[in-house]
Amino acid sequence: WLANRGTDGAQISRVLASDLELVSEALFNQYGYETGRYEEFTHRTDNQKGLIKLDWNINSNHTLTATYNFLDATKDKPAHPNAITPRGPDAVTLQFENSGYAINNVLHSGIIELKSIFGNRFSNNLQAGITSFRDSRDPFSTPFPVMNIFKAGNPYIIAGHEPFSIHNRLNQDVTQITDNFNMYLNNHTITIGTSFEKFEFDNSFNLDFYGGTFAPLTGSESVQTFVDAIYAGEFDDLVAGAQATFDGNGGDEGVNGEGWALAETNIGQWALYVQDEWQVTDRFKLTYGVRMDMPLYFDTKEKIEENIDTTRNCCYFPFIEYFDLEGNEIFFDHTVLPEQKPLFSPRVGFNLDVKGDNSLMLRGGSGLFTGRFPFVWVGNQVANPNFFFYTITAQDFQFPQVWRSNLGLDTRIGNGWLATLDVIYTKDVNAMMVRNYGLKPPSGKLNGVDGREIYTAADRNSFGNDAYVFTNTDVGQSFNISLQVQRNWSNGLYTSLGYSFLDSKDASSIPAEISGDAFARNPAIGNVNEAMLAHSLYGHRHRVVGAAAKKFEYGNMATSFALFFEYVKGGRFSYTYQGDLNRDGSPLNDLIYIPTDGEIDQMTFDPNDGDVAKQAQGLKDYIAQDDYLSSNRGAYAGKYDVLSPWYSTWDLRILQDYNFAVGDKINTIQLSIDVLNIGNLINSNWGVRQFPTNSQPIGVSIDDNNNPTYSFDPDLQSTFTDDPSLLSRWQLQVGLRYIF
Repeated sequence: WLANRGTDGAQISRVLASDLELVSEALFNQYGYETGRYEEFTHRTDNQKGLIKLDWNINSNHTLTATYNFLDATKDKPAHPNAITPRGPDAVTLQFENSGYAINNVLHSGIIELKSIFGNRFSNNLQAGITSFRDSRDPFSTPFPVMNIFKAGNPYIIAGHEPFSIHNRLNQDVTQITDNFNMYLNNHTITIGTSFEKFEFDNSFNLDFYGGTFAPLTGSESVQTFVDAIYAGEFDDLVAGAQATFDGNGGDEGVNGEGWALAETNIGQWALYVQDEWQVTDRFKLTYGVRMDMPLYFDTKEKIEENIDTTRNCCYFPFIEYFDLEGNEIFFDHTVLPEQKPLFSPRVGFNLDVKGDNSLMLRGGSGLFTGRFPFVWVGNQVANPNFFFYTITAQDFQFPQVWRSNLGLDTRIGNGWLATLDVIYTKDVNAMMVRNYGLKPPSGKLNGVDGREIYTAADRNSFGNDAYVFTNTDVGQSFNISLQVQRNWSNGLYTSLGYSFLDSKDASSIPAEISGDAFARNPAIGNVNEAMLAHSLYGHRHRVVGAAAKKFEYGNMATSFALFFEYVKGGRFSYTYQGDLNRDGSPLNDLIYIPTDGEIDQMTFDPNDGDVAKQAQGLKDYIAQDDYLSSNRGAYAGKYDVLSPWYSTWDLRILQDYNFAVGDKINTIQLSIDVLNIGNLINSNWGVRQFPTNSQPIGVSIDDNNNPTYSFDPDLQSTFTDDPSLLSRWQLQVGLRYIF
């Protein structure tokens, strides 16, 4: 994105270059702080990876495979785009180069697999592996507070240190063992198996250790306000404190747990399962079984107690009163983890050859499926036994489970065509949702045209703090239907075309790693702890895909062409206010009320953000040009109700093979050329995706009498803007392979 110099054009932000220069100059003059550039800088990506595989045929009954792979990668990234508050870079907000960071990933993984056959009736497959991940971040900034500057109620300029990258280190060690024993008994194939996984995490995460101005509560309301505050010395203590924190914790070489935060979390999953694949007849096969999964927390309780004793004893207080979903009194003990109870997953499936000639196949199944979740959320509990940012996992929390049923049909039609139809319905049994048990159900009401329920002081616990609790909910479901036709032609050409439709809904899509952020970014109206069934953030509602491929052979050479295309209805988003309208502590989750023109005339706009008449007219014009908003006046915007425009991507792959004999074997040197998004290479307007210009177009604040004051930037005139990322650009990849 480019700064605004008074001209219009693609990828030009509303942020004025003169404002960016003013901020950068003030920070340097007062503190000697280098912000870095604000445009035309490059983010670098480097990686080295490799794989070694050894196959050993021990004898005719036993084979051993050993695989080792490694990765050493570094990628430059901007500051987190939306956690806590939006940061861009986009049409509304720009950040300086030194507000970003480099993320480093080092991986080493080794797996052995032993396959054994015992006579004609038994076999065994044993796998064991160890994986080591070492992830760290290198901020571009010197120790410095986070600086947020606002304009018209929305983030405008971001400066200072990346708040999530302060001595951010994550070490992961994973141990996994799986063993499957198969018995072949007449028309039954019975599998008895077990699997064990252990995850060991050492996480140093030091959010906001350098302090800063976090909006909307402490962010500067304008560039001039910010600059005046700098020269008045209002940030002197913050700046000095950031450097003192860095030095006091030993700098970059500081030891985790001795100053810098450290959360040690050990968690795992053990499973037992049995399955019978029964060939009832030549045309009908029935598969049924049951799986038991047991969550394991090992010594994580002791790790929490160590963390409390060594670094958090001052802030651990398990006697604070919180509220359950009905508003009843409840208490939490941070050292208590969820119960280790087994989860059972029965399943059944079938496959029917309807005509007995493979021309019409009917298949389906139904059952429970147990999954995992990002264990960082349990790590949040280990790391934060602090009453001022209390994160905990509910004692009755269970690993996620869904009940899934599917029905599929494969049929051969016409001359060589294969058509496939699949229908899948999924119902959440144990979905996940973060709730704030520091809040009762809201008892207040907003004045004005909106009139929603809001929280009052009486709706908070007496201590006035939050408790972000990781809980389950059964609210959630999805329906997916897909159709594909494909054909292998007599001349060697392969073609396929498919369409899929998805209707996915949940109570919380949890687009966050931090429990508090998962709560803060879950759009809602009224009671934010209520599980509201609404569209999920994830998945494409409409998707069309196609492919064509052909290989030409001549002499000792061959040339292959493959073309893949995708035509997709864009991703979902919500319209929310920029500001904490309902007083739940989040400036990100309040779905907007879509006013009529008459209601806009009744709204109070903030004169500090410009001419109030222009703000009101600008909001009217913005709603009028937006298809979703103009069709839903007088109602609340729905959670993830809005879809971005359609986009298409065409990818081309060319393979050139040169075959030659080495002894009695044919070896091949293969050159590959991949052109991703080739349409954008042909025409710069093709293959370009669009995303929302601003999903928080209306700023809001609320006074002690529940009266809201709004702000709107009249320069915001269009819903969508072009995505300048690599997703909208053509890319070329060249590869060389030796096949022997």
